[in-house]
Amino acid sequence: MFGKIKPMWGGKPQLKSNYDAVIIGGGLHGLATAYFLAKEHGMNNIAILEKRFIGFGAAGRNTAIVRANQRTQENVPLYKEALDLWPILTKELDYNLMFNNCGNLNLMHSEAAMKAARMNVCTAQFHGVESHLLDAKQVKELEPAINISPDITYPIHGAMFHPPGGVVRHDAVVWGLAKGAARYGVHIHQQTEAKAIHTKNGKITGVDTSRGRIHTPRVLVSAGGYSAGIINKMLGIRLPISVLTIQAMVTQPLKPVLNHVVSSGMYHAYANQTLKGEIATGAHMDPWPNYTTLTTAHYIKHQAEALSDFLPFLRGVKFMRHWAGLADMTADMAPIMDGNDPIGGFYMDCGWGYFGFKSCTATGRYMAKFIASGECPDMLKPFNWRRFEKHKLMGETAALVSYSADN
Repeated sequence: MFGKIKPMWGGKPQLKSNYDAVIIGGGLHGLATAYFLAKEHGMNNIAILEKRFIGFGAAGRNTAIVRANQRTQENVPLYKEALDLWPILTKELDYNLMFNNCGNLNLMHSEAAMKAARMNVCTAQFHGVESHLLDAKQVKELEPAINISPDITYPIHGAMFHPPGGVVRHDAVVWGLAKGAARYGVHIHQQTEAKAIHTKNGKITGVDTSRGRIHTPRVLVSAGGYSAGIINKMLGIRLPISVLTIQAMVTQPLKPVLNHVVSSGMYHAYANQTLKGEIATGAHMDPWPNYTTLTTAHYIKHQAEALSDFLPFLRGVKFMRHWAGLADMTADMAPIMDGNDPIGGFYMDCGWGYFGFKSCTATGRYMAKFIASGECPDMLKPFNWRRFEKHKLMGETAALVSYSADN
């Protein structure tokens, strides 16, 4: 009975022997790229290959925060465009993505951090992104639940406030993009594993899957934490990516109390209140490479101690669910978006760490343009994988390190 139930985006398509492009990975970036390839470039003979089911990986294991207050001049425009696309996509897809631009409040805990935040704010404002620097009193006025007293572990000196940021329902984005792509003829093949990528004379020729061979001149690998392993195993290209576990959890539902997304680099914690009233919270990644999605008691203790310090209303509140996902992090905390190098027709979109959800709309659009034309858009050029060979790392790491610059 259950085997006959159709996915909400349509019936299960037959796997064809030829596609104009194959996308390995049924997450947000793969779905967005397929959607824009079909909608804006007329390429609807596309296959998405997903080993399990769409949204299985990081797309379904995140806290759904979106923002455009990154640090570098390469990153800010990309994230701004992604942020601007949420209301547009809601209309295009005719699907409620539950975008709530409640604003992001990034706490600062030292004068050194405040100085670094001024640079972040100036960079954002230069690129037309609304961002403000607040003192501790203004933080309290904006978010009364925050404890600004000097007797907490890391006293709050101020914050960056980014009003356009907020949260989006991650599952809704998966379902909306899947419906949109399928409507334009894209084939979504779940429980279909990519086994090998074939090349000839330096160009892509096909993909072996668990259901047969596909002939195709274009392949995009966009499989989140599994991307680097797939690319290395199937094409012999080694990327400077470490895969780490990142954990998150939610509390029992509460009455509305938290008005914005609140984060602290010093406490390594962030929190926002969901539409159901839960406080969703996450922190930094586990500090060792691994492929596990197991959760730890250490993390529960960390979150309880951190959140109850600067958000004291949470003392005594129960955690209800706890999960983990995989983050593929590069050495400079910036992604890799590249193609036709060193293999013609091969494209990669990976290394997003915990920033992938925030960028999926704009990235999908630019990767679609790249794949359709074969020419790399200017927006993506700084994110090529050869930058690591040339030791030209991007400076996005400072966006997090600056918060604890006095350590």
